[in-house]
Amino acid sequence: MTGGVGRRFRVQGPAKGLRGSVKVPGDKSIGHRALMFASLAEGRSTIQGLSAGLDNRSTAELFRELGVTIELGDEHAIVDGVGLFGLSMPKGALDCGNSGTTMRLVAGLLAGQRFGTRLIGDESLTKRPMRRIVEPLRARGAHIAGRSGDKEGEIYPPLAVAPLIEGEQLTALEYASPIASAQVKSSLLLSGLYAAGATAIREPVVSRDHTERMLGALGVPIQAVGPMVVLDPVGWDRRWSGFEWTVPGDISGAAFMFAAATMVPGSDVTVEGVGLNPTRTGILDALRGMRADLRFMPKGDAAGGEPSGDVQVVHRPLAATMTAGEMLTRMIDEVPAFCAIAATAKGRSDVRDAHELRVKESDRVATSAEVLEAFGVDCTELQDGLHVHGGARLEGARVASRGDHRIAMMAAVLGLVAHGETIVDDVECVATSFPGFADTLASLGADIVEEDSP
Repeated sequence: MTGGVGRRFRVQGPAKGLRGSVKVPGDKSIGHRALMFASLAEGRSTIQGLSAGLDNRSTAELFRELGVTIELGDEHAIVDGVGLFGLSMPKGALDCGNSGTTMRLVAGLLAGQRFGTRLIGDESLTKRPMRRIVEPLRARGAHIAGRSGDKEGEIYPPLAVAPLIEGEQLTALEYASPIASAQVKSSLLLSGLYAAGATAIREPVVSRDHTERMLGALGVPIQAVGPMVVLDPVGWDRRWSGFEWTVPGDISGAAFMFAAATMVPGSDVTVEGVGLNPTRTGILDALRGMRADLRFMPKGDAAGGEPSGDVQVVHRPLAATMTAGEMLTRMIDEVPAFCAIAATAKGRSDVRDAHELRVKESDRVATSAEVLEAFGVDCTELQDGLHVHGGARLEGARVASRGDHRIAMMAAVLGLVAHGETIVDDVECVATSFPGFADTLASLGADIVEEDSP
């Protein structure tokens, strides 16, 4: 930060046994989509359990600018939908804040409109790659463009979406995605709601399937078989009614509670009502591979057919493991939490096939390695991941988040098992996904506070 007062975490370690039950903020990936589908519904929708983080609020504010009435509370929203063809031209640019999900998914929706728009974001978002959605959207007739940047041939925000003119309509699309990305898949499926023909997408492996589940629950003609998804609107009336959904807890936020419980001896922690969608539970499979003591209490389906339940984690010594391929795809956002856990496991843990971590809010391969080394962990940075040698004594450190909420939380949980004081600077970013993170850990017995810092 330059000038003014920032925020930091101050952690005193090593912690003693963490105990208790906590709730984490609603899954923001599901929250984004619930807000979008409620905005496009006909009639009123109520969404409970919505994250109070800044990312979901960016999505809500964006749809307000598109003419949707949204009453937003701390953890709920009441949305009066305008129907699939009821969005109106905004008065200015649409600000996506820090949310890449918002920008990429909304770009798909806007590609089918008859008014022009411009999508902007914060400094971090302007560095995120957008070619992955721009090229396939153009292939089906969208008029969308971005700017050049650091990497030759890449496309970066802001994104300008020109209107379809009279007589134009998005065409059918058959697309083999070179990467497994729910944001790419969802952007193309959302554009397919306005298309004249089917949208067929094949991924290398199955990415998170929240969009497919929700569309199916709303009666949209969509089928998924393994890594292949087809949405065919021909013959469909392109309408759905308002709904009442509850967003489950975010497994990406819960991962740091799992990490704290597995890392701190004597811990017994339960996270209530967390999402257990199998396309998102790679972190739980990785913990099983490390011989963690996990216990599950299913609670039935939440928003759009999303499975949820309570997860109890009881500390016991962990063994090293490897995560790569399909499992890595199902835990891509949880890798920083996994790296913290690996720092206390016996042996060398490996993260591979994690190229996507290079283009998140920070280069999470590099920043994870930097944070681990600051605490005295022996690790090796690879082009597509990390080797983490666990089991050594960790010492308190002073580290910066690099503006990445997951890196800030990773450093905080490492501070729980480090000897001495840990300071994590620049933690305002944590509010994008997990407001109240420090208080949640403190409620379990951790010595952590969030405070002003010059």
